[in-house]
Amino acid sequence: MGSEDLYERNNNRHTDIVQVIGHMNRIQGKNIIITGASSGIGQACAVKCASYKANLILAARRFDRLIALKEELEGKNGISVSIHRLDVRSKTDVEKFSEEIKAGGFHPNVLINNAGLAVGLDKLHEGKADDWDRMIETNIKGLLYVSRAIIPIMVSKNRGHIVNVGSIAGYQVYPAGNVYNATKFAVRALSEGMNIDLAGTDIRVSCINPGAVNTEFSEVRFYGDRHRADKVYDGYTPLTADDIADAILYIINTPEHVNVQNLTVTPTAQRNVYCVDRRSG
Repeated sequence: MGSEDLYERNNNRHTDIVQVIGHMNRIQGKNIIITGASSGIGQACAVKCASYKANLILAARRFDRLIALKEELEGKNGISVSIHRLDVRSKTDVEKFSEEIKAGGFHPNVLINNAGLAVGLDKLHEGKADDWDRMIETNIKGLLYVSRAIIPIMVSKNRGHIVNVGSIAGYQVYPAGNVYNATKFAVRALSEGMNIDLAGTDIRVSCINPGAVNTEFSEVRFYGDRHRADKVYDGYTPLTADDIADAILYIINTPEHVNVQNLTVTPTAQRNVYCVDRRSG
Protein backbone atom coordinates (compact mmCIF):
# COMPACT_ATOMS: atom_id res chain seq x y z
CA MET A 1 0.00 0.00 0.00
CA GLY A 2 1.40 3.40 -1.00
CA SER A 3 1.81 6.29 1.38
CA GLU A 4 -1.06 8.21 -0.27
CA ASP A 5 -3.39 5.22 0.13
CA LEU A 6 -2.37 4.84 3.78
CA TYR A 7 -2.97 8.54 4.41
CA GLU A 8 -6.39 8.33 2.76
CA ARG A 9 -7.36 5.29 4.82
CA ASN A 10 -6.26 6.95 8.09
CA ASN A 11 -8.02 10.18 7.13
CA ASN A 12 -11.27 8.31 6.43
CA ARG A 13 -10.91 6.44 9.72
CA HIS A 14 -10.50 9.75 11.55
CA THR A 15 -13.62 11.08 9.83
CA ASP A 16 -15.56 7.97 10.86
CA ILE A 17 -14.47 8.40 14.49
CA VAL A 18 -15.51 12.04 14.50
CA GLN A 19 -18.90 11.10 13.07
CA VAL A 20 -19.41 8.43 15.73
CA ILE A 21 -18.40 10.82 18.51
CA GLY A 22 -20.71 13.48 17.13
CA HIS A 23 -23.61 11.01 16.98
CA MET A 24 -23.04 9.97 20.59
CA ASN A 25 -22.65 13.50 21.93
CA ARG A 26 -25.30 13.83 24.65
CA ILE A 27 -23.80 16.85 26.43
CA GLN A 28 -23.80 19.39 23.60
CA GLY A 29 -25.55 22.56 24.78
CA LYS A 30 -25.82 21.36 28.37
CA ASN A 31 -24.66 23.49 31.30
CA ILE A 32 -21.85 21.88 33.26
CA ILE A 33 -20.57 23.18 36.61
CA ILE A 34 -16.99 22.26 37.50
CA THR A 35 -15.44 23.18 40.84
CA GLY A 36 -11.67 23.35 41.19
CA ALA A 37 -11.56 24.16 37.48
CA SER A 38 -8.35 26.18 37.45
CA SER A 39 -5.98 23.20 37.20
CA GLY A 40 -5.61 19.44 37.09
CA ILE A 41 -8.65 17.24 36.61
CA GLY A 42 -11.07 20.17 36.77
CA GLN A 43 -9.31 22.07 34.01
CA ALA A 44 -9.00 18.90 31.90
CA CYS A 45 -12.74 18.30 32.30
CA ALA A 46 -13.43 21.86 31.17
CA VAL A 47 -11.33 21.42 28.03
CA LYS A 48 -12.88 18.04 27.24
CA CYS A 49 -16.48 19.15 27.79
CA ALA A 50 -15.90 22.32 25.77
CA SER A 51 -14.74 20.21 22.84
CA TYR A 52 -18.15 18.51 23.00
CA LYS A 53 -19.83 21.94 22.82
CA ALA A 54 -21.13 21.97 26.39
CA ASN A 55 -21.55 25.33 28.10
CA LEU A 56 -19.43 25.70 31.20
CA ILE A 57 -19.78 27.25 34.65
CA LEU A 58 -16.26 27.17 36.06
CA ALA A 59 -15.43 27.89 39.69
CA ALA A 60 -12.12 28.07 41.54
CA ARG A 61 -10.12 30.19 43.96
CA ARG A 62 -7.50 31.16 41.34
CA PHE A 63 -9.63 33.47 39.26
CA ASP A 64 -6.80 34.66 37.02
CA ARG A 65 -6.43 31.13 35.66
CA LEU A 66 -10.17 30.96 34.97
CA ILE A 67 -10.01 34.20 32.95
CA ALA A 68 -7.37 32.71 30.65
CA LEU A 69 -9.25 29.40 30.40
CA LYS A 70 -12.51 31.15 29.53
CA GLU A 71 -10.86 33.09 26.69
CA GLU A 72 -9.25 29.95 25.31
CA LEU A 73 -12.34 27.74 25.43
CA GLU A 74 -14.82 30.29 24.11
CA GLY A 75 -12.52 31.26 21.26
CA LYS A 76 -11.78 27.69 20.24
CA ASN A 77 -15.20 26.07 20.70
CA GLY A 78 -17.84 28.80 20.31
CA ILE A 79 -19.48 28.03 23.64
CA SER A 80 -20.53 30.04 26.68
CA VAL A 81 -18.16 29.96 29.68
CA SER A 82 -19.18 31.59 32.95
CA ILE A 83 -16.42 31.94 35.55
CA HIS A 84 -16.72 32.45 39.30
CA ARG A 85 -14.25 33.02 42.10
CA LEU A 86 -15.17 30.37 44.64
CA ASP A 87 -13.66 28.87 47.75
CA VAL A 88 -15.84 25.83 48.41
CA ARG A 89 -14.84 25.96 52.09
CA SER A 90 -16.85 29.15 52.49
CA LYS A 91 -20.57 28.61 52.93
CA THR A 92 -21.11 32.30 52.13
CA ASP A 93 -19.12 32.01 48.89
CA VAL A 94 -21.11 28.95 47.84
CA GLU A 95 -24.45 30.60 48.56
CA LYS A 96 -23.40 33.64 46.51
CA PHE A 97 -22.28 31.32 43.70
CA SER A 98 -25.67 29.59 43.73
CA GLU A 99 -27.51 32.91 43.57
CA GLU A 100 -25.37 34.01 40.62
CA ILE A 101 -26.26 30.82 38.75
CA LYS A 102 -29.98 31.32 39.42
CA ALA A 103 -29.80 34.99 38.44
CA GLY A 104 -28.06 34.04 35.20
CA GLY A 105 -30.90 31.69 34.29
CA PHE A 106 -28.62 28.67 34.14
CA HIS A 107 -30.08 25.24 34.77
CA PRO A 108 -27.12 23.07 35.76
CA ASN A 109 -27.38 19.78 33.90
CA VAL A 110 -24.15 18.40 35.35
CA LEU A 111 -22.25 19.18 38.54
CA ILE A 112 -18.67 17.92 38.78
CA ASN A 113 -17.63 18.20 42.42
CA ASN A 114 -13.91 18.18 41.73
CA ALA A 115 -12.42 20.59 44.28
CA GLY A 116 -10.28 18.62 46.69
CA LEU A 117 -6.76 18.18 48.01
CA ALA A 118 -4.38 16.33 50.29
CA VAL A 119 -2.04 18.18 52.64
CA GLY A 120 0.84 16.55 54.46
CA LEU A 121 1.79 12.92 54.86
CA ASP A 122 2.17 12.58 58.62
CA LYS A 123 1.23 9.83 61.01
CA LEU A 124 -1.98 10.67 62.82
CA HIS A 125 -0.28 11.30 66.17
CA GLU A 126 2.20 13.63 64.44
CA GLY A 127 -0.30 15.41 62.19
CA LYS A 128 -1.02 19.11 61.96
CA ALA A 129 -4.52 20.28 62.85
CA ASP A 130 -4.36 23.02 60.20
CA ASP A 131 -3.77 20.37 57.53
CA TRP A 132 -6.68 18.31 58.85
CA ASP A 133 -8.98 21.31 58.79
CA ARG A 134 -8.00 22.21 55.24
CA MET A 135 -8.74 18.70 53.95
CA ILE A 136 -11.99 18.26 55.87
CA GLU A 137 -13.27 21.71 54.94
CA THR A 138 -12.45 21.27 51.25
CA ASN A 139 -13.07 17.59 50.57
CA ILE A 140 -16.14 17.06 52.78
CA LYS A 141 -17.72 20.35 53.78
CA GLY A 142 -16.99 21.96 50.39
CA LEU A 143 -18.66 19.08 48.58
CA LEU A 144 -21.62 19.31 50.97
CA TYR A 145 -22.00 23.09 50.59
CA VAL A 146 -21.91 22.97 46.78
CA SER A 147 -24.20 19.94 46.56
CA ARG A 148 -26.71 21.48 48.95
CA ALA A 149 -26.76 24.66 46.87
CA ILE A 150 -27.00 23.09 43.41
CA ILE A 151 -28.99 19.86 43.77
CA PRO A 152 -32.28 21.64 44.68
CA ILE A 153 -32.09 23.47 41.33
CA MET A 154 -31.81 20.09 39.61
CA VAL A 155 -34.66 18.66 41.69
CA SER A 156 -36.90 21.55 40.66
CA LYS A 157 -36.49 20.44 37.02
CA ASN A 158 -36.22 16.71 37.80
CA ARG A 159 -33.04 16.32 35.78
CA GLY A 160 -29.33 16.48 36.37
CA HIS A 161 -26.18 14.49 37.01
CA ILE A 162 -23.73 14.87 39.91
CA VAL A 163 -20.20 13.50 39.59
CA ASN A 164 -18.17 13.44 42.78
CA VAL A 165 -14.41 13.02 42.44
CA GLY A 166 -13.34 10.50 45.05
CA SER A 167 -10.22 8.33 45.17
CA ILE A 168 -9.06 4.77 45.66
CA ALA A 169 -7.97 6.25 49.01
CA GLY A 170 -11.68 6.03 49.81
CA TYR A 171 -11.44 2.24 49.63
CA GLN A 172 -8.06 1.45 51.19
CA VAL A 173 -6.24 3.25 53.99
CA TYR A 174 -2.50 3.61 53.49
CA PRO A 175 0.26 4.60 55.95
CA ALA A 176 0.14 8.29 56.91
CA GLY A 177 -2.97 8.78 54.76
CA ASN A 178 -5.33 8.82 57.79
CA VAL A 179 -7.32 12.09 57.51
CA TYR A 180 -7.12 12.30 53.71
CA ASN A 181 -8.35 8.69 53.56
CA ALA A 182 -11.18 9.58 55.92
CA THR A 183 -12.30 12.46 53.70
CA LYS A 184 -12.38 10.25 50.61
CA PHE A 185 -14.25 7.50 52.47
CA ALA A 186 -16.72 10.27 53.26
CA VAL A 187 -17.01 11.25 49.58
CA ARG A 188 -17.88 7.65 48.73
CA ALA A 189 -20.46 7.48 51.53
CA LEU A 190 -21.98 10.83 50.57
CA SER A 191 -22.24 9.72 46.93
CA GLU A 192 -24.13 6.62 47.98
CA GLY A 193 -26.31 8.72 50.27
CA MET A 194 -27.11 11.17 47.46
CA ASN A 195 -28.11 8.30 45.19
CA ILE A 196 -30.52 6.97 47.80
CA ASP A 197 -31.95 10.37 48.72
CA LEU A 198 -32.56 11.17 45.04
CA ALA A 199 -34.46 7.94 44.40
CA GLY A 200 -37.75 8.81 42.73
CA THR A 201 -36.13 11.55 40.63
CA ASP A 202 -34.33 11.31 37.32
CA ILE A 203 -31.13 12.76 38.82
CA ARG A 204 -28.06 10.56 38.66
CA VAL A 205 -25.09 10.46 41.04
CA SER A 206 -21.69 9.06 40.12
CA CYS A 207 -18.43 8.77 42.03
CA ILE A 208 -15.15 8.41 40.15
CA ASN A 209 -12.23 7.02 42.10
CA PRO A 210 -8.81 7.68 40.53
CA GLY A 211 -5.60 6.00 41.52
CA ALA A 212 -2.27 7.78 41.06
CA VAL A 213 -2.74 10.88 38.88
CA ASN A 214 0.16 13.21 38.14
CA THR A 215 -1.32 16.68 38.70
CA GLU A 216 -0.60 19.38 41.27
CA PHE A 217 -2.00 16.96 43.86
CA SER A 218 1.33 15.69 45.21
CA GLU A 219 2.93 19.12 44.97
CA VAL A 220 0.17 20.53 47.21
CA ARG A 221 0.52 17.57 49.58
CA PHE A 222 4.24 18.32 49.97
CA TYR A 223 3.77 22.08 50.44
CA GLY A 224 5.09 23.00 46.98
CA ASP A 225 8.10 20.66 46.93
CA ARG A 226 7.98 19.68 43.25
CA HIS A 227 11.02 17.37 43.49
CA ARG A 228 9.47 15.34 46.29
CA ALA A 229 6.15 15.29 44.42
CA ASP A 230 7.79 13.91 41.26
CA LYS A 231 9.41 11.09 43.26
CA VAL A 232 5.92 9.73 43.98
CA TYR A 233 5.70 8.61 40.34
CA ASP A 234 9.22 7.19 39.93
CA GLY A 235 9.41 3.92 38.03
CA TYR A 236 5.94 3.83 36.49
CA THR A 237 3.55 5.81 34.30
CA PRO A 238 0.79 7.43 36.36
CA LEU A 239 -2.56 8.61 35.07
CA THR A 240 -2.92 12.13 33.73
CA ALA A 241 -5.69 14.65 34.32
CA ASP A 242 -6.82 13.98 30.73
CA ASP A 243 -7.27 10.27 31.53
CA ILE A 244 -9.71 11.08 34.33
CA ALA A 245 -11.45 13.73 32.21
CA ASP A 246 -12.00 11.05 29.55
CA ALA A 247 -13.57 8.77 32.16
CA ILE A 248 -15.80 11.55 33.48
CA LEU A 249 -16.84 12.40 29.94
CA TYR A 250 -17.88 8.77 29.47
CA ILE A 251 -19.95 8.91 32.67
CA ILE A 252 -21.84 12.09 31.80
CA ASN A 253 -22.28 11.10 28.16
CA THR A 254 -24.18 7.90 28.96
CA PRO A 255 -27.93 7.71 28.18
CA GLU A 256 -30.20 9.09 30.88
CA HIS A 257 -31.36 5.63 31.95
CA VAL A 258 -27.76 4.67 32.78
CA ASN A 259 -26.26 5.59 36.17
CA VAL A 260 -22.58 4.74 36.63
CA GLN A 261 -22.57 4.88 40.42
CA ASN A 262 -18.90 4.04 40.99
CA LEU A 263 -15.95 3.94 38.60
CA THR A 264 -12.39 3.18 39.73
CA VAL A 265 -9.53 4.09 37.38
CA THR A 266 -5.87 3.28 38.03
CA PRO A 267 -2.67 3.22 36.01
CA THR A 268 -1.86 -0.22 34.62
CA ALA A 269 1.12 -0.31 36.98
CA GLN A 270 -1.11 0.22 40.03
CA ARG A 271 -3.45 -2.53 41.15
CA ASN A 272 -4.34 -1.02 44.55
CA VAL A 273 -2.82 1.55 46.90
CA TYR A 274 -0.12 -0.93 47.96
CA CYS A 275 0.58 -2.76 44.71
CA VAL A 276 2.51 -0.53 42.30
CA ASP A 277 4.87 -2.05 39.76
CA ARG A 278 7.88 0.29 39.88
CA ARG A 279 10.68 -0.46 37.44
CA SER A 280 14.12 1.08 37.38
CA GLY A 281 15.92 2.25 34.27
